[in-house]
Amino acid sequence: MNICAIATQTGGALAIVRVSGPQAVEISSEIFKPFSKTKFTEQPSHSIAHGTIFKDETQEPLDDVMAAVFRSPRSFTGEDTVEFYCHGSSYILNEILQLLITHGCRMAEPGEFTKRAFLAGKLDLSQAEAVADLIASSNSATHQLAMSALRGNISSKLASLRLELLRLTSLLELELDFSDHEDIEFADRTELTQLAQTAASHIAELAESFKIGQAVKNGVYVAIVGKTNVGKSTLLNQLLKEERAIVSDTHGTTRDTIEDTITIDGITFRFVDTAGLRRTNDEIEQLGIERTWKTIEKAQIVLWVVDAPPTSDEVEKMVEATKNKTLLLVKNKADLQPVSSSPYVNKLPSVNISAKQGSGISDLEKTIRLMANIPQLTENTVIITSARHYDALMRAHSQLNTVLHSLTSNSPSVLIAEDLRQVIRTLGEITGGEITSNETLQNIFSHFCVGK
Repeated sequence: MNICAIATQTGGALAIVRVSGPQAVEISSEIFKPFSKTKFTEQPSHSIAHGTIFKDETQEPLDDVMAAVFRSPRSFTGEDTVEFYCHGSSYILNEILQLLITHGCRMAEPGEFTKRAFLAGKLDLSQAEAVADLIASSNSATHQLAMSALRGNISSKLASLRLELLRLTSLLELELDFSDHEDIEFADRTELTQLAQTAASHIAELAESFKIGQAVKNGVYVAIVGKTNVGKSTLLNQLLKEERAIVSDTHGTTRDTIEDTITIDGITFRFVDTAGLRRTNDEIEQLGIERTWKTIEKAQIVLWVVDAPPTSDEVEKMVEATKNKTLLLVKNKADLQPVSSSPYVNKLPSVNISAKQGSGISDLEKTIRLMANIPQLTENTVIITSARHYDALMRAHSQLNTVLHSLTSNSPSVLIAEDLRQVIRTLGEITGGEITSNETLQNIFSHFCVGK
C-alpha cells in the first residue's frame, strides 16, 4: 500500500509532502510534470526535478515544486519514495494530499514511515525510537542521547552482550552434544559463572543508566525550600532571569509551588519555588507548606535557602527529610551579612549568594550541575532513556541471576542453556530482533507524529 503525509509543521513558508510505496513514483507522476524533457517515472534515484503539480479536473497549475526521488532499496523506508518540496499554504498541502489519495495513496498512520524503515531492516527498533526522541529533543543533552541511539550505539552495546551470552550458550550446547563422553568437559562451571557475572554486570550498568536518562529526558527536579522571606522567590527569578514569582516583604506570600525550567550546560533543570516553612494558623498557607514537604520528597536536588544560621534541630530535620537526595545549603543575602558558620552547618555543602544582587548565581548553577551527577554527554554516550528498554534489561538481569544460581547449584546444562536463550530473547526485544507482536509495534509507533 502506498502512503502519503505532510512531513513538516503547518504554517511555514515551505513544506514537505512524503509518499512511499511500490507505486510511489508512478502515482506522483500522475500529478507532477517536470520542466525537463525527462519523464518523472524515469527520474534516477536520489535526484531532484523541478516542475508543476496540476489539479486533476481543470489541469490548472496548483504549485511549482521540487520533487526528490529515492528508489528502493536506497530510501529511508526501503520502498520507492518521493518527497515534494512545496509552498507551505494549508490549501496547497491539502490539495496535494487529495490528489495523491485519488491516485492510489492513503494517509499514513503516525510513525508509519519509520515503522516501514524498521520492517525493511533499515533501522532496528531502538534506532527507530530514537527518531521520535530526536524530534522531541529540547536541549543539547537530549539531542546527544537521541543521536547516539540513532547511530546504533545502544544496538552495538547489546550486540556485544549478545556475543558474551552466545559464547556461554555455545559452551553448554557443545557439552550436551558430547554428553555420551563422560571424560570430556567443555564447559567449566567456574569459567561459565565468571562469564555470566560479567554479562550481568554489563546489563546492570546499562539499566542503572536509566536514572540518568530520565533526568536528562524529563529534567532534573530541584526544590527551593526554606523559611519565609529568605529570598526563595528572588532566587527563582534570578535563575530564570525573569519576574516569574511574586517577591514581597510580607511573610507567607508564596502559598503554592511555582515551577519553571532552565538549561544549565545543556541539561534541563526543573526549579520549584515553594511555600516558606514556618508555623502558621492560616489554613491556605498550611496547605502550601504541606506541598513543600511533598515537593522535597519528589526532588532530586534540594536547595535549602537560609539568611541566618539554622539551628541543630532544623539541620537534623532537613537532613532527615532529604535522605537519599542531594542537599545544598544556599546562604543568601551575602551582600548584607554573611551567614555565620557552626559545626553542624559546616557539615553541609554550601554556596554563598545574594539573590537580590545576583552575585554568586553563576557559582550556584555550576554547583547544581555537578550535583546532578550527569556525565558529559557525547554522540557516543550510551544511556538508556526508554522505559521499555529499562524493563527488558531488568527482566534480562533477573533471568541471568537465575542462570547464575543454576550454575552454582550444578543444575543440568540443558536447563541452563534454555535459560540463557531466554536472556538473549529478552535483550532482543530492545532492538526488535525477537519482536513478532504487531500490537507491540503499534504501541511504539503510535506515539510518533504523522509524516515520520
